[in-house]
Amino acid sequence: MNYYKIKSYAKSNLALNVVGKKNSLHKIESIICFLDLFDEILIKKIENENHKIRFIGKFSDKIKSKNTVSKLLINIDKRKLLNDKYQIIIRKNIPFKAGLGGGSMNAASILNFFIKKKLIRLKKKELLNISNLIGSDVKLGFFSRSLILKSNNKIKNIYNRKKIYTLIVKPNFGCSTRDIYSKVQKFSKPEFYVSTKNMFNLDFLKQMKNDLEPIVLKKYPKLKILKSFLEKLFNCEFARMTGSGSAIIAYFKSDKDSKNAKKKLKKNLKIIGV
Repeated sequence: MNYYKIKSYAKSNLALNVVGKKNSLHKIESIICFLDLFDEILIKKIENENHKIRFIGKFSDKIKSKNTVSKLLINIDKRKLLNDKYQIIIRKNIPFKAGLGGGSMNAASILNFFIKKKLIRLKKKELLNISNLIGSDVKLGFFSRSLILKSNNKIKNIYNRKKIYTLIVKPNFGCSTRDIYSKVQKFSKPEFYVSTKNMFNLDFLKQMKNDLEPIVLKKYPKLKILKSFLEKLFNCEFARMTGSGSAIIAYFKSDKDSKNAKKKLKKNLKIIGV
């Protein structure tokens, strides 16, 4: 049997507000888009007692044996949802611990594949239950398009937004999501009650923020230097950390400006020190 090939896209939090806490989990609202950056996943049925997972590629070396994909398969097998076992090979093009949702989007893409191929049948509530057991942002990967995550945990799809060009910079270190969230002391008021495509306008996004960013910049002063450098690049609309970091993304109106920014960044990497 040949491998099926699927793509698992990185996500970017254009804005992120931490609006409260319920039990041990933080409540957030976020404006989210998906990037052209993606992991490549190969899947095929195998004659074996267990599933086989293998990570390859530039960003595969730090992935532990217990990960979002292994959690997904364990939960699927506990519920006896699959009749067969599968080999899954993931080429990691999305950096680890970057705030780009690589692992969560992998799990969502694989589960979505099983559902589309009618290998697994799940009601919406069951789908959300499984995704929440794996990771809080896994459910975002079922959409792979621009969306608003509201403070009540509901998701609103946004269509026909203008394209935004990006320069993604991942430093030579990552951030622990659990560690960063543990340092949140203040909560923001919810802002995204009414969700419209205007929220993806650059003028609107410039006024937004990521509540986790000040925590990360304080812990990692190099990131503060990096963000300042990106903000000063020619025609950069704004620069903001995605998720809990450590990647910072600069946003542009044109592909030409983002490519020119990349050239300038490469010339100054030693000075920035990331």
